[in-house]
Amino acid sequence: MPLTLRHALDDPPLRPLPAPVGDLLLRLDAPPRLAAHLRAVHDVAAQLTDWLTVHYPALAVDRDAVLFGAATHDIGKTVHVAELSGPGSGHEPAGQQLLLDTGIDPYLARFAATHASWQSPGIECEDLLVSLADKIWKAKRVVDLEQLVVDRLAAASGQEPWQAFVNLDDHLDGIAADADQRLAFQNSYPTTAG
Repeated sequence: MPLTLRHALDDPPLRPLPAPVGDLLLRLDAPPRLAAHLRAVHDVAAQLTDWLTVHYPALAVDRDAVLFGAATHDIGKTVHVAELSGPGSGHEPAGQQLLLDTGIDPYLARFAATHASWQSPGIECEDLLVSLADKIWKAKRVVDLEQLVVDRLAAASGQEPWQAFVNLDDHLDGIAADADQRLAFQNSYPTTAG
């Protein structure tokens, strides 16, 4: 039996996307692999924000925004389907516009555009966390991105930067250890809708 979009949205083991995001992906007839990818990144974002809540409670983070951003960051790939399996950045502005056109607040729609531009001026901690989740879900480590997060952790907690680095590094190692399972989940779904 072929794996469908509904399977990608509902099958275990990853936590489900927020209901409005799942509904939007169904309306857009999104490719199942995109839904699986969004679930993987969303799941990692939830792990990151849960850890931050416990270990860095002084860091002001809009957890709901991070989770929404992770759940929608690549939604523009419903328009630029070739970017599901190849390079390209056309999905970034297209995704932001798609979300805006469906009535999503610009505060939340921005993640579709900012998830790959984490080095831009004015990027907020939430943007960094969505970008980080989009890397670490597949065990990709990006030193410059992680350093920006470490800087935020150290500033909020008063820890020495080296201690914040060690703490984050240990947590990311733990998340990265499950990357093969997330990749297998994502890659079990087709890149074409229907």
